[in-house]
Amino acid sequence: MTSVFHRWSALLLMAATLGLSGCGYNQFQSGNEQVKASWSEVLSQYQRRADLIPNLVNVVKGQANFEQSTLQAVVEARAKATSIQASPELVNDPQAFQKFQQAQKELSGSLSRLLVVAENYPTLLANQGFIELQAQLEGTENRIAVARNRYIKSVQDYNVTVHSFPSNLTAWALGYKEKPNFSVENEQAIAKPPSVNLGPATTPQAPNAGDSK
Repeated sequence: MTSVFHRWSALLLMAATLGLSGCGYNQFQSGNEQVKASWSEVLSQYQRRADLIPNLVNVVKGQANFEQSTLQAVVEARAKATSIQASPELVNDPQAFQKFQQAQKELSGSLSRLLVVAENYPTLLANQGFIELQAQLEGTENRIAVARNRYIKSVQDYNVTVHSFPSNLTAWALGYKEKPNFSVENEQAIAKPPSVNLGPATTPQAPNAGDSK
């Protein structure tokens, strides 16, 4: 009797396993792991950018008469962005995710503004430390764009599984919900940080006396 019971238990377990597999359970597991991996890379690149900013601020501080409001905006935006606890669970909280994305967007904007303002300071553009940091930031922005694109694709695939039949039944039964995603108006524009002319500044030539009328 015990043997028959164990046999039926095994068959029921096998049927349940096959049923879950056929209804997208395995897709949810692999999709969730892919989202986690993609999110981890996004956080790594954002952290890399945050780590570069203090050095950039210190270099810019050495420039006499640099626009202080622009510099302060970068400092404050970095403080706000790094104050958010970007845990793996954040990808399951739409409000927290939106807050994180907004903070990173503000930091990107303040950095872009600083690089644009820097064009007005030829001695800063000639500073080797600034040149190297600007190049590292540009490379990091490109890595951020690549990581974001991978995350966007991972979440899109996961959310399709949540809404597709019959995997949506598994999602309903086991509590799998749609994950928040980056809202990107123009991902290509994000991947192109403002360029800074690092060449020697040119001085406008005065017009010749014969040119005046």
